[in-house]
Amino acid sequence: QVQLVESGGGWVQAGGSLRVSCTATGDALINYFMGWFRQTPGLEREFVAGVTWNSGHTYYGDSVAGRFTISRDNANNIVYLQMNSLTADDTAVYYCAADRWYNGDYAKARNYDYWGQGTQVTVSS
Repeated sequence: QVQLVESGGGWVQAGGSLRVSCTATGDALINYFMGWFRQTPGLEREFVAGVTWNSGHTYYGDSVAGRFTISRDNANNIVYLQMNSLTADDTAVYYCAADRWYNGDYAKARNYDYWGQGTQVTVSS
């Protein structure tokens, strides 16, 4: 099992930057795919970014590609999401998730086995 705790959310003005973190405890992450999702009220969770832990391959949702960067700290089991050029449309609760049985379908929330509690990101225009 894996326990995930997000941190680093908050308020930022449009055009600004923010970094959120996800600290994982429990199982070693070597065989996991780690993802970031976001959700606003009334909408489904949207895939934001993901990384294959052992290889470091990264993937991004269309709405954030070129602005957001996912990275990992192997030694400390932390996944980061650096968010730049933020807009009001990026306002959401951001969730970290872990997929133990990754099959290449990284964008579907139902494929993930473990979730953090979420951290609110608010972008003011």
